[in-house]
Amino acid sequence: MSAPRARVVFLIRVPAERRQDFLDAYDKIRFLVATGVPGHVKDQVCQSTTDPEQWLITREWRDIADFEAWERSQEHRDLVKPMRDCFTEARSLRFHIHASTASTSSTEHAVPTTPSAGTAGEGEET
Repeated sequence: MSAPRARVVFLIRVPAERRQDFLDAYDKIRFLVATGVPGHVKDQVCQSTTDPEQWLITREWRDIADFEAWERSQEHRDLVKPMRDCFTEARSLRFHIHASTASTSSTEHAVPTTPSAGTAGEGEET
């Protein structure tokens, strides 16, 4: 049986004056991560509808071990530094994906996973 997929969520604050720097930094690394980091499945960057300085980055991983290996790497630290320099606050949460359902009109499909007990861990790194 394989490990369940993982979702890593980053809650961050980016001041309005750093918004474009943040988005530029995100754009510079997102395709590098998507095509070159083992275990990375997908990610999204989202802005709060009620607080324009509140952002959310979600990343899906084949399993939590893939994310943790990436997080420990020097390449990770180097790539995310310009983005992190834009944050005034950051918090990360890690979860095992218990179940996933997609619209039947979507190109994605439900991914069966095994249940897990809560989160895989929490930290402060992105």
